[in-house]
Amino acid sequence: MKIDFKFSNLCGTVYKKGNLLFTPDGNSIISPVGNQVSIFDLVNNKSETMPFENRKNIVYIALSPNSQLLLTIDEDGRALLVNFYRRIVIHHFNFKGKVNCAEFSPDGKFIAVGVGKRIEIWRSPGLQHEFAPFILHRKYSGHYDDLTHINWFHDSRFFVTSSKDFTVKIYSTDPVDGFVPTTLTGHKQTVIASFFGSDNSTIYTISKDGALAVRKFNLVADQSVVEFGKFPLDPKTNQPLETQWSTPKHHYFMQKNTKLKVAVFNPATQTLVVGFSNGVFSLYEMPSFSELQTLSITQTKLTAAAINFSGEWIALASSKLGQLLVWEWQSESYILKQQGHAYDMSCVAFSGDGQYIATGGDDGKVKIWTAASGFCFVTFSNHSAAVTAIQFSKRNQVVISASADGTVRAFDLVRYRNFRTFVSPTPVQFTCVAVDPSGEIVVAGCQDSFDIYMWSMQTGNLLDVLSGHEGPVSALDFSPDGVQLASASWDKSVRLWNVFQRSVSVDKLSHMFEVLSVVYRPDSKQVSTSTLDGQIHFWNVENASQLFSIEGRKDIAPGRKQNDVMTAENSSFGKSFTSLCYSADGSVILGSGNSLYICLYDVESGVLLKKFRVSSNFSFDGMHELLNSKYMTEAGPIDAIDSDHNASDLEDRLDMSLPGVKSGDLSKRNTKEIVRTSCIRFSPSGKQFAASTNMGLVIFSLDNNLYFDPYDLEVDITPSVVKELLFNEHYLRALVYSLRLGENTITNLVYNNIPLSQVQHIVKQIPSKYLIRMLQFISRIFETNRFLQLNLHWINMIFTNRSAYFLSNSLSVRPVLRDLRKACSKIHLNLGKLCDDNIFDIQRLISS
Repeated sequence: MKIDFKFSNLCGTVYKKGNLLFTPDGNSIISPVGNQVSIFDLVNNKSETMPFENRKNIVYIALSPNSQLLLTIDEDGRALLVNFYRRIVIHHFNFKGKVNCAEFSPDGKFIAVGVGKRIEIWRSPGLQHEFAPFILHRKYSGHYDDLTHINWFHDSRFFVTSSKDFTVKIYSTDPVDGFVPTTLTGHKQTVIASFFGSDNSTIYTISKDGALAVRKFNLVADQSVVEFGKFPLDPKTNQPLETQWSTPKHHYFMQKNTKLKVAVFNPATQTLVVGFSNGVFSLYEMPSFSELQTLSITQTKLTAAAINFSGEWIALASSKLGQLLVWEWQSESYILKQQGHAYDMSCVAFSGDGQYIATGGDDGKVKIWTAASGFCFVTFSNHSAAVTAIQFSKRNQVVISASADGTVRAFDLVRYRNFRTFVSPTPVQFTCVAVDPSGEIVVAGCQDSFDIYMWSMQTGNLLDVLSGHEGPVSALDFSPDGVQLASASWDKSVRLWNVFQRSVSVDKLSHMFEVLSVVYRPDSKQVSTSTLDGQIHFWNVENASQLFSIEGRKDIAPGRKQNDVMTAENSSFGKSFTSLCYSADGSVILGSGNSLYICLYDVESGVLLKKFRVSSNFSFDGMHELLNSKYMTEAGPIDAIDSDHNASDLEDRLDMSLPGVKSGDLSKRNTKEIVRTSCIRFSPSGKQFAASTNMGLVIFSLDNNLYFDPYDLEVDITPSVVKELLFNEHYLRALVYSLRLGENTITNLVYNNIPLSQVQHIVKQIPSKYLIRMLQFISRIFETNRFLQLNLHWINMIFTNRSAYFLSNSLSVRPVLRDLRKACSKIHLNLGKLCDDNIFDIQRLISS
């Protein structure tokens, strides 16, 4: 089995902090997610998380006008320069200070960066690797507090800056005759943003208290408005005439008891979007200040907004909820509405065909995600407490979730409703759930009465209560053949139940420590358990004997937390596996826990094959093996001290989340989270695995960009030989040689040129060891190849004429069969939707 899994996507989180950007074509929205960047394609309905990571959480991103360069800046001022199209990091750079804003100039030649109180202008780097791609052009100072916003003039000669010191300043990129740097005052609170108007003679400045000042550039002599940047000369003296900025108008947004948090302006359509701390956003047409729309979209403050070039779509984000919206204001409809779990993600499950991923969170919500696009298409909010376990039924139409609210619920993915609710005779808190392969029996374990409850899916009635454990039940798993049920408990034992024959004795697998997880191998002949001491045990199911163990404490051990007194080596936190999962063929096993590492072991040898690091974000705690003493002070770790006064405003410190609370906790604490991986699951095809973490749903996939993968390759097997065999109609040898060569282009050429009448004859004679490789090739090209009949005919012939091989090698062929099932299901859904649309259109035309 291949083990070169690489980071593929981050689905469970859509926004954390920072600003939003639309691509110049307006079809995609770029959102910072922790220390990574996600791109949401609004036209093709796909999301993608770039593979690179900043050192800490990203606070600002900037995109060049030609969309070739992306600049991402983290909390410490460290920046990454990225080739946006190729997703490759070109250069690392440190601005040596906290960066609040950064903007590319309209001509793409400069980058204006607000580092604390000063402005730095850097020459825009190229796309090639350079020794020093960042070259400082000029530095500007004059503000007395941190900058909040930078906006460029249309010709890149000037820019305007906003600051927390209530002022706005206008600077020139290079010295310009007749221009003197100007300061605009008059606001009573922090200036959130300032923008150049489309008439090139107006500047709009917006402050936190909801005041908008209209500044006009005019002559001092007759107060006539002139275009900024073209300084008129006196015809008599040939000297520049005296000019000034005046404030003829003030406008107010009139939102009581709120503060303005974000403002964006589109000069092409002259529309202004402002967001407030109460979740309301307003759209205005400038310069008339006509209100076009005002809506409340959330109950928390808006922290980021963006508007595309055409002015049709507005993107809004809230960091507290992790919510991202794209609103089309003219039709008043959502283009995109995504939100992750409000609290940590606790569990994850793949559907049988691998198309969908279900997640449960501590917020009591169950979300269903599309694995291919990374979008959540349905959310169930029926649970009133944290969801502790989740699982799909065999037919993928039902999702079963267990919760600490004392209920187990079944959700229908066809009608999107909760159609069954399973409860116990006495109130308990459920910690785990399992469904038998037939989908008829649902079992759940609890942490109160230590019992296991069994229900019927059809009737919802309680069938039986399995008693015997003396501690909380931590995990349940049905054997793939549906004969046994394995239950793990904190009483240091695992019990193997025969739920259909109660007369059969229950096998007990005793351990030395508390058992945290249990899972069956796909062939039902082996069961694996993890214990609190960090070991993974493997048991023979037939005679209930232990085979061997893996010592994994050192493999999964997390780093040292900033408040830990002892070193990470002596700490016991996180040194155990809380979730295990076999691969589809049972050759490897994954383990995860309260750590940032995921360990992949070989089942046969017990050797650690690879360690996957979930995140490299140093904004989390426990990322370092050793702590640096220079970051420790008498008041504690320096990272725990709020030194930048982000929450200096009263409305940012109020916590009125509980009913009846009027003031809340006025203190501001800065604590770091620890990366935890609560659950991990392999996809049925074995090509990817998903981990539910407190960062979101992290997906690792095999690298599909491998073009040359030789298999039984010999010297005389070359592409020219394969083409010659194909030309001479030696189809069987050409196909076998192309599979041995391992180049998809050559195999595709042979595959498309074999007549349908020869397929059955070739399938009967092809060596058995090439059958799986042939099916892997068909599943790989299924979505891109338009020859649907050819693909289905090959699959039908292989299964019809070589069924004996698949029955005798059922374990090794399961991954490719599930991959084929996923591809066929996806094509079936797309064709079904297309046919339904065509039928509807024909009926509408006939009736009209």
